[in-house]
Amino acid sequence: MSDLPRKAVTRTAKLAALPLGFAGRATWGLGKRIGGKSAELVAREVQQRTADQLFKTLGELKGGAMKLGQALSVFESALPEEVAGPYRAALTKLQEAAPPLPAHTVHKVLAERVGEDWRERFLEFEDTPAAAASIGQVHRAVWHDGREVAVKVQYPGAGEALLSDLAQLSRFARLLGPLVPGVDVKPLIKELRDRVSEELDYELEARAQRAHAEEFADDHDVVIPQVVHQSDQVLVTEWIEGVPLSEVVAEGTAEQRDRAGQLLARFLFSGPARTGLLHADPHPGNFRLLPPAEDAEHSEGEEEGGPAGSWRLGVLDFGTVDRLPGGLPQSIGDSLRLALEGDAAGVYALLREEGFVKESIDLDPDEVLDYLLPIIEPTRVEEFTFSRGWIREQAARIADPRSPAHQLGRQLNLPPSYVLIHRVTLSTIGVLCQLGATVRLRDELEAWLPGFVGEDAEAADAEYTEDAGAAGVAEVAEEKAEPGAEGRAVEA
Repeated sequence: MSDLPRKAVTRTAKLAALPLGFAGRATWGLGKRIGGKSAELVAREVQQRTADQLFKTLGELKGGAMKLGQALSVFESALPEEVAGPYRAALTKLQEAAPPLPAHTVHKVLAERVGEDWRERFLEFEDTPAAAASIGQVHRAVWHDGREVAVKVQYPGAGEALLSDLAQLSRFARLLGPLVPGVDVKPLIKELRDRVSEELDYELEARAQRAHAEEFADDHDVVIPQVVHQSDQVLVTEWIEGVPLSEVVAEGTAEQRDRAGQLLARFLFSGPARTGLLHADPHPGNFRLLPPAEDAEHSEGEEEGGPAGSWRLGVLDFGTVDRLPGGLPQSIGDSLRLALEGDAAGVYALLREEGFVKESIDLDPDEVLDYLLPIIEPTRVEEFTFSRGWIREQAARIADPRSPAHQLGRQLNLPPSYVLIHRVTLSTIGVLCQLGATVRLRDELEAWLPGFVGEDAEAADAEYTEDAGAAGVAEVAEEKAEPGAEGRAVEA
């Protein structure tokens, strides 16, 4: 494959052929039904064939096509197993794909953007890419100071291809909907288009990554690679070794899955609180499971990289972020807390205030609460096992036109300021379900989500801490008064 756009006509033709293929399979399905096959069985076969063609085409084209494929792939766990199973491998390829650009094209970009003497910046540079994303590919190299680095090179013409693909895909978004029950594809495509300019700007990406790397520098659980060099269309960061999350999804142990899930949830909720930024591209290709720091130098290629419970989460690709200077909106935590308390009127008033219920719409608060409770089930218990079965049940409940949940959901509104937060949260839940992870989600919400712990509870905690501190001081004073207390204090 040469430059990303190749011939625009070819890309457009491949994307335009998708709805024709969908229509052809629908006709084929009708023929099968006339021939005696059950409607349900035929529908599944049509869906499976459609998905095969869709993800194969999206993966081949990179650009906006591949980006949509990656965004949709995290919802794979919502599909029925008989449909999802046969093309799960295709989805994994979208998360960890590496169809390379020719070396001479990569060298040309490096010469133009880093300088004609670019080779002098590296002790080693591998021409074969280690990974490929929607707008660029990553090469492993050794920087001139001896550090192992990842060199991300943007595909020539990536911006044009992204916009062109997403414009084309938006024209038949309605046809993609049935492939991912419960997900409205059209706003997803619009939101991806809105983010194009940011993702193409490696200076913005470097700034976001530096902010995260600085904040998480001493974190024992999350690893963010440092930015080494940045120029237009080229970004050099430290290399981190680890197991791609897509491999943990495919064949990880239960301990690895649970650990990865817990840290993924922690990063989702702690990131905005700590950096004012939300990492907004949570597909498995952007995460690694790393061994404990003390074992990292001995663990390459070994399974005994320390107990799975102390493995760390490596986070890559900060090209898409949401800027949240105050952290996640307190309204999210408030509404969750009120829902868990069963305060239907309070939840409804807050949703209306935030624009989730438009002024022209009147809904029954109790019905709104009934709609929300199954979705927020993971926050109601100390720990929750995310599963494909659970997310399929939620997707079916919301997607079925005959269900009350579907009818009510159609009347709710998603305010623009919540679009990206909503997508990231749904995508992260999709990955947790792919992992089948058991996660203590409440712990992370209590620690990082404003409003989830009510003001009364926070005040009580503060008062308890203050009283405990005072009691501790008094206890120490008593000990000092006792004979031999000095020795015990020194010993302590």
